[in-house]
Amino acid sequence: MILSIIKDSIANQFNGTISVIDMGLSLATAFLVSLFIIFIYKKTYSGVLFSKTFTLCLMMLSMVTALIIRTVNANLSLSLGMVGALSIVRFRTAVKEPIDTGFMFWGISVGIMAGAGLYIIAIVGSIVLGILFIVGYALGFKGKSKYLFILKYNQSYDINVIEMVKSLPKHKLKTKTLTKDIIEATYEVEISDNKTKFMENFQADKNFQTVALISYQNEFGD
Repeated sequence: MILSIIKDSIANQFNGTISVIDMGLSLATAFLVSLFIIFIYKKTYSGVLFSKTFTLCLMMLSMVTALIIRTVNANLSLSLGMVGALSIVRFRTAVKEPIDTGFMFWGISVGIMAGAGLYIIAIVGSIVLGILFIVGYALGFKGKSKYLFILKYNQSYDINVIEMVKSLPKHKLKTKTLTKDIIEATYEVEISDNKTKFMENFQADKNFQTVALISYQNEFGD
């Protein structure tokens, strides 16, 4: 008797049908809120190379998650099949910036709320979260980012380079390679708010063959 009641109660939660209107509302909500998330991401992005692909990924995450949650809520057999299908999928794409992971979770959360029909919570919650995040960004909570500053020059100019490097922001020599009288030195520098004016002195000096600044994530410590 008890098992039968539990079985019926569970089945009743998943015996609904997928409404086209509800599905459209879920996808529309996820799409509009994901545009707001992308707007916040662009305004607070502090890297060197902006990835348009990642912003499209945020949009897809929100809409696909909304589609999955709406399907799970409507049909038990479809939900079990979807869980089985997703269990064999393995994701290996590395996220370069920790903050990108936060935006991905934000997009997924919006998709969950939109798929569950919590449209107001998804919209209002995202607006509040976006405002608080911008306030934190403006107050400087974002910290500094690490970059690789690469210089390529003739060996005879090494003494001058050593003096010029002293003007860099907080820096540390990572590698220094000598190949046929050509030195390629790589420094780790910490920069905030894309302050790259220090590169102008190096770029104006014709003794440098290469002056490059590359964003990277130090995953192996100092």
